[in-house]
Amino acid sequence: MKKINLFLVLFVCMGHVFAQFHPKENERVNVIFDSDMGPDYDDVGAIAMLHAYADSGYVNILGTIASTRYEGVASVFDVFNTYYGRPELPIGVPTDALNRRDWQFWTDTIRVNYPHKIKVNNDAFDAVELYRKILASQPDSSVTIITVGFFSNIANLLKSAPDKWSSLDGRQLVERKVRLMVSMAGGFPKGREFNVDRDVEASIYTFDHWTKPILFSGFEVGKVIFTGLPLVANENIKNSPTKDVFRICIPQSVHDVKGRMSWDQTAVLVGVKGYAPYYSIKRGRIIVSHDGRNEWHDDENGNHAYLVEEMDHKKVEELIEHTMGHQPIK
Repeated sequence: MKKINLFLVLFVCMGHVFAQFHPKENERVNVIFDSDMGPDYDDVGAIAMLHAYADSGYVNILGTIASTRYEGVASVFDVFNTYYGRPELPIGVPTDALNRRDWQFWTDTIRVNYPHKIKVNNDAFDAVELYRKILASQPDSSVTIITVGFFSNIANLLKSAPDKWSSLDGRQLVERKVRLMVSMAGGFPKGREFNVDRDVEASIYTFDHWTKPILFSGFEVGKVIFTGLPLVANENIKNSPTKDVFRICIPQSVHDVKGRMSWDQTAVLVGVKGYAPYYSIKRGRIIVSHDGRNEWHDDENGNHAYLVEEMDHKKVEELIEHTMGHQPIK
């Protein structure tokens, strides 16, 4: 920890840490976590890390929101929130979003084997309503949104009208309450990535209308980080839905023989701990075409930024693996 703090001081002194893309020193970050929680299982590692950071005092989790609407996704979120000791966390599910789920059917297994109170999606909040409820209750410029799925909820939030929670429309509410959005999305400096491509119209609308800073962890960042095998092999971790998911899924794909590529975990890491010293950033603006491809326009004053590796990715891999292995505080 002392080494990391020293690196951070050096980055600040050199002018390489941009305040709008980095938490304040000793800040407890207020986070809304927005995840597709199903088509892939790195989301599981991401939510495990988020709860670990909450137990360590780095983050206040304000809510967990799905960006996919397969029946049971609310229960899946509830399993993890309950396991990590936060069964009271509000959960949101969209009514207007993609219906994508896991092909390994790990979601069915953990819903059968682990406690949760929410049984069907209708028992959860509507996703946009929960966004508006949470944001309206928070101090100005205080909320970090971490997205590791589709941008359907964000686009719908921006389009939302005033309601019982706030007299502001969606764009005004975001402008007042949000400090930063950190997104596992895109490929840089250009690419075609799942989270952007699957609901491309929502992605385009979001990037065209979102005025607060966005920090992207691109496809290229997580594809070299492999996690899960040490977690599965750890005999001291028992009765863990996180371990079970990696145990179930890793053997089902030849691509996961070294562990699962860890895209979503990097977004949680930098959203909570900041991008330095793990990464530097390139500022500018993302441009998404209607075929789902993204390009990048450099701009040293741009309100968007993407991560560029600074620390050896193997060290980041070890950090993520260690954090994913955190056990809930009893």
